Amino acid sequence: MDYTKNSISTIAIIFLLLVGFIYISTLSTFPPKTFFSLQINPTNSPTGMEKYELEEALKKASMAEKTVIITVINKAYVELYNGEYPSMFDLFLEGFWEGESTRVLLEHLLVVAVDQTAYERCKFRRLHCYRLVTGDGDFAGEKIYMSEEFIKMMWRRTRFLMEVLKLGYNFIFTDTDVMWLRNPFLLLNKTKNLDLQMSTDRFNGDSFSYSNSINTGFYYVRSNRKTITLFEIWYAMRRNSKGMKEQDVLAKMLREGVNKELHLRMKFLDTLRFGGFCSNNKDVTLVMTVHANCCRTIEAKVADLKNVLVDWKRFKEGHVAAGKNRFKWSKHISCNNSWHVRKPTLS
Repeated sequence: MDYTKNSISTIAIIFLLLVGFIYISTLSTFPPKTFFSLQINPTNSPTGMEKYELEEALKKASMAEKTVIITVINKAYVELYNGEYPSMFDLFLEGFWEGESTRVLLEHLLVVAVDQTAYERCKFRRLHCYRLVTGDGDFAGEKIYMSEEFIKMMWRRTRFLMEVLKLGYNFIFTDTDVMWLRNPFLLLNKTKNLDLQMSTDRFNGDSFSYSNSINTGFYYVRSNRKTITLFEIWYAMRRNSKGMKEQDVLAKMLREGVNKELHLRMKFLDTLRFGGFCSNNKDVTLVMTVHANCCRTIEAKVADLKNVLVDWKRFKEGHVAAGKNRFKWSKHISCNNSWHVRKPTLS
């Protein structure tokens, strides 16, 4: 009887050990889906000379606390569209000239050119310029929205910005189709404990809600271990995100909780101050920036941003009274119509 009991006990122990072994083997084969489990392959870091040139460019443009403003341009943004003035880049710079307390910010703007034409135009303007050697595509011309070249260009931009963070620099990244009408640092620098402040296409009323619709065309990021890791994971995710642009990938990561894993302190910017064509700013006395988002072509962006500057000048000169019930932005007719054209371009 004791022998039978011992045999049963032995068999039970062996069975439990076998189950445990199978369970552990299963875990090692199918690891939990966490962002830290994602393999981050080393990127092609800048060569010694490229790194030196980038560090020098950042140093010259930097303000206090190693902070810069960065925009990326190509030939399509610096050349006149259909021979008509201004170019997108001209318009972008005009915004700094006409804005309140923004002219001085041009001293801290680093213009990253992805082709020689754009670089030469930047140097002609006597700005801080950096020639980004892409090596993995021709980014000179206007890219079809969501085309393979467009997506590749967005990822190359993300990789470059990751390198800036690794060099210890904080930055505001801004698309060239963003009008800077007031100095955003006056507002963004009030919350120095935040790692990342991101613009939105549509703001849901809660600055800390991850259900906000993000827009990577304007954001403020501080260089630290958390944000560098975020960018490393973000860039690595491109391998599993075929056909997705970088903004959609980051949005997916946030929905899946990357911020919690990294203990990231993030804030989403109210369109009341950081607005755009997706969600019009209603109060001109509060607006900081206006982004030509929800727009398909460069031609349409330039047309409607010209109207933004006209409206802004009218307000500054006192031709319209302040207040959300009196001042009105011009309608974005060209951008609205751009969705009906057959040949979509940069977004």
